[in-house]
Amino acid sequence: MQDQAQGLRRLFSASKTRFVPVVSNPRVADAGALLEGLCAAFSELDLKTLVVDAGEHAPPPSELARVDMADCIERLSSRVSYLAARGLALRHTNAHGSAAAFLDAVAEAAPEADVILLHAPAPELARIVALREVRPLLLADADPLSVTEAYAGMKWLTQRAGLLVYSLLMACHPQLRLATRIAQQLHSCADGFLGAVLRDWACLDPRASQQAALTPELRHLARELLLAAPPGAAVGAAGGHATPLRPARARPSPFAAAH
Repeated sequence: MQDQAQGLRRLFSASKTRFVPVVSNPRVADAGALLEGLCAAFSELDLKTLVVDAGEHAPPPSELARVDMADCIERLSSRVSYLAARGLALRHTNAHGSAAAFLDAVAEAAPEADVILLHAPAPELARIVALREVRPLLLADADPLSVTEAYAGMKWLTQRAGLLVYSLLMACHPQLRLATRIAQQLHSCADGFLGAVLRDWACLDPRASQQAALTPELRHLARELLLAAPPGAAVGAAGGHATPLRPARARPSPFAAAH
């Protein structure tokens, strides 16, 4: 594990910013703790992360963000920064319906960031990352409604953005047996109904201390997300003109709320 971490540090020492899309889930009460845990895992690799929060419950962006986004970035620690960005990507949408230019603006505003973590609803992510080589991270907890919401986000991105590989991070105790069943169910439904793959998953206990919450599974998930995001694959790709795909025809799913 240590050798792999050192390899990632060397990889990042001469590369562009990585982009990690996180599908927001309004049904997950501890989504903030999940994002903090992911940032902590990146920090262990000596990486600087900018959290671009465009989730449903995120604060609205400052009016200054239109003219000087860099001045609106809040530094939370030596390795983690935060940008309130709810609805901000829509201001960068072009005539093709693509908001890919938003990534260019964010990368320009935070050139020191090794990782840009964009937390946003699936429809907004689809406009930003359609046809990109990235792996979205789904969020959930033990509540069935949160699992349904996670599946709905995966379905939207699979059909509208052509993204077929996902990871999952759950807010619950790592030894909870229900978590394994949830991950297996999402994996089965992704494969059987969407032709997608749930590649890996991990848990984070929101009640645990930050260091204790960084389980080997979470550290592995963080490294896999980085390796699945080649430098420059999202930022600046395709000249910002990628257009979200039309909905693909899929088999009915067992998640009624996902329709």
